[in-house]
Amino acid sequence: MSKLSIRFYKDHKVRAVWDEENNHWWFSALDIVGVINQQDDHEKNRNYWKYLKAKLKKGQSEVVSDITQLKLTASDGKKYNTDVISQDGVERLAKAIRNEQAMAFLDWFKYSENTIDGQSRKKAYTLWESKLVADKDVDKVKALQQIHAYLFGGLYDFAGKIRTQTIAKGNTLFCLAEHLPNYLKTVEAMPETSFDEIVDKYVEMNAAHPFMEGNGRSTRIWLDMIFKKRLKKCVDWSKIDKKDYLDAMIASQLDSTRIRKLLKQALTDRIDDREIFMKGIDYSYYYEQEE
Repeated sequence: MSKLSIRFYKDHKVRAVWDEENNHWWFSALDIVGVINQQDDHEKNRNYWKYLKAKLKKGQSEVVSDITQLKLTASDGKKYNTDVISQDGVERLAKAIRNEQAMAFLDWFKYSENTIDGQSRKKAYTLWESKLVADKDVDKVKALQQIHAYLFGGLYDFAGKIRTQTIAKGNTLFCLAEHLPNYLKTVEAMPETSFDEIVDKYVEMNAAHPFMEGNGRSTRIWLDMIFKKRLKKCVDWSKIDKKDYLDAMIASQLDSTRIRKLLKQALTDRIDDREIFMKGIDYSYYYEQEE
């Protein structure tokens, strides 16, 4: 049970753990009912699940027969035995609740794994075991291209390729395509001996936005690789709120103070912790979800 995951539905967490032996994910039943009811209060969700489980058991529902218990990390950072259900169990549970919110969640749950983001995220999880980027190349543009190609190969025909078109997002215009090759050389040559220098390099690479799509997801992994190499640190992305991060990155085009503060308070020396890495992938992909 080594692979952990956090899925997000309308900014609500659904914790999951990978079962290597049976080759499937187990999902927190408590999180599912909380998401469906749009309820953040743990006690209310626990009481509702207790009532619903008793009702389903009385009706001899297959949902109950699918339940097992695994240790999952709670909001206090401790691990507790938690009722979990399989993917089929999630579908049965949503249908058992059978309200409009449950059906909307089920539609998202069934199809999210088939999206480009869903497939790319699966690839991102395997980066932990890969030796994708040589240590000497971590800070290079080609390392970022290798990461992008790994995440999006087979999903985008431009995976790993520097864009040749000018792009914008919202009111932000990124580096003009005709200036991009020289701009990337400048960014690559930037020093990275301190926290501030590394963040400066990250901010400039964000301004470059070298790919047509998938820049944020690739560049956050690249940033962590540089932190690990230079400072023996990485970012615990679960400590950075989505809105705070996005607002700080927009502001960084003129002033990087906010993104420096967010990253600094989230740094950890747990660079060999698989759970930190997996959470980082989940949060990184969550930042890109449209509201």
